[in-house]
Amino acid sequence: MRRLTTLFPSEFLEEHAEELGVVEREGKLQIPVLVWALVFGFAAGESRTLAGFRRCYNSTADETISPGGFYHRLTPTLAEYLRDLVEHGLDEVAAPDTVDADIERFRDVMIADGTVLRLHEFLSDEFQARHEEQAGAKLHLLHNATDETIERIDVTDEKTHDSTLFKTGSWLQERLVLFDQAYFKYRRFALIDENDGYFVSRLKENANPLITEELREWRGRAIPLEGKRIHDVVDDLSRKYIDVEVEAEFKRGQYEGARSLDTKRFRVVGVRDEDADDYHLYITNLPREEFFPADLATLYRCRWEVETLFRELKTQYELDEFDTSDPDVVKILLYAALLSLLV
Repeated sequence: MRRLTTLFPSEFLEEHAEELGVVEREGKLQIPVLVWALVFGFAAGESRTLAGFRRCYNSTADETISPGGFYHRLTPTLAEYLRDLVEHGLDEVAAPDTVDADIERFRDVMIADGTVLRLHEFLSDEFQARHEEQAGAKLHLLHNATDETIERIDVTDEKTHDSTLFKTGSWLQERLVLFDQAYFKYRRFALIDENDGYFVSRLKENANPLITEELREWRGRAIPLEGKRIHDVVDDLSRKYIDVEVEAEFKRGQYEGARSLDTKRFRVVGVRDEDADDYHLYITNLPREEFFPADLATLYRCRWEVETLFRELKTQYELDEFDTSDPDVVKILLYAALLSLLV
């Protein structure tokens, strides 16, 4: 309780609720008690229903609220308010002094990822899924592994591609971004490089860039790779590592109604998985002089931080089990779960 009231003092909760118009000026709703009820309701587990949240609220509030009165207050404005609290809490719990020696070379290490939350089928118009007769929301996170916090949260329908929510720009300078294959785009990688940022991504199976140079010499009768395409030769190799420069072709952004073709050189690294008898292939712009293939594989394992976060949200907070057909309630419960996780 002390941690909760430190993160979200009553005065702050009341003032921001009034700014957004969450409560009526003469209304009897106690907004701090409502926030605490939502957070403790998720933490308790057995109270994770609208009726449970109302009971939790009524057990503490000066005046009780009827079921209808409680539901009437679950509005889009309340969802916006809770999102603001999540962003406030993220700033408060960041821990910038926990930088690992392996990543101190970067200003920040960022991880972009998303996860699907299955919803009530009646929400299929609001939260379109990839398959008919289903509804699905997607939670997109930009996780800062250096500061141990989340830089950005987006909630969309399942059909919205993760890739469309990642914006390039000057904010990338000296930052390293770790991507899964959902974000794979040569143009994105080029823009990160041109903004003096860094990236590591798994190489897609259908991406087959041309090898322009081998960055590591092999003794004996090693298969020459220069002038070949990576996926055309990778199955014939048995070396422990692959380390090559590749050239990729892509379309630039639209300018005056046209999109020009361009090329960019990146680095592709392969680390052999002896158990699976194949390679984990990564594409990056990190220099070989500072990062050997094994270093890239170690860096990429930082992505497990956000995977663990998603697993906790889905198991401990049961985000895949929202039994409501109200889209605003979905967002309210999602932000309440994130608040509980923060506390």
